[in-house]
Amino acid sequence: MPEEALIVVDMQRDFMPGGALPVPDGDKIIPRCNEYIEEFRKRGALIVATRDWHPPDHISFKERGGPWPAHCVQNTPGAEFVVELPADAVIISKATEPDKEAYSGFEGTDLEEILRKNGVKRVYICGVATEYCVKATALDAVKHGFETYLLSDAVKGITPEDEERALEEMKSAGVRIL
Repeated sequence: MPEEALIVVDMQRDFMPGGALPVPDGDKIIPRCNEYIEEFRKRGALIVATRDWHPPDHISFKERGGPWPAHCVQNTPGAEFVVELPADAVIISKATEPDKEAYSGFEGTDLEEILRKNGVKRVYICGVATEYCVKATALDAVKHGFETYLLSDAVKGITPEDEERALEEMKSAGVRIL
C-alpha cells in the first residue's frame, strides 16, 4: 500500500486564464502538474484531485454577497479539470452546499478518511491558488497529522506578495516546501 498521495488542488478551467476566476499564468503549471501525476502514479501513490464544485447559488458568489464571480459551477465547462488524471484518481468535490464555503480539500469532505484508509502518511500538494485553496489544504493536511510537502514548481498564486506570505505561513506551520 502506498504511504504517499499527490493532491492536485483545483486545476480547473475557471481558474485558468480566460476562465471566470483566473489565476495569472495558472496554465503555465499544467505541464508540471501532469508530470507529477505521471511520476506519482508510477510510484504507486494515491492520486487525489480536489475541485470546487459549486451549486449555481453558492454563498461565495457576488450575486449572494460573496467576494467571487460565479465559478466552477457543477457540471459546467468551467468546472472541468485541465490536467490529465488517471482513471483511478480520487475526485474530492468541495464547497458543494449553497451556504457553506470551503477552501481546503479536507473541509466538508471525506479526504482525511480516504487518505487514512489507503495508508497515506505523506502528502505532496500542487495546484492553484497558492494563497487560497492550496494553502488551506496544506495547513489542514498538517493539522490532520500528515507529513506535508508543497511542490513549489507546480503551484501558482494570484499575486507574488500574497503567494510569498502564504508560503511563509505554510512553512511556519510545518509544511515542507520542495
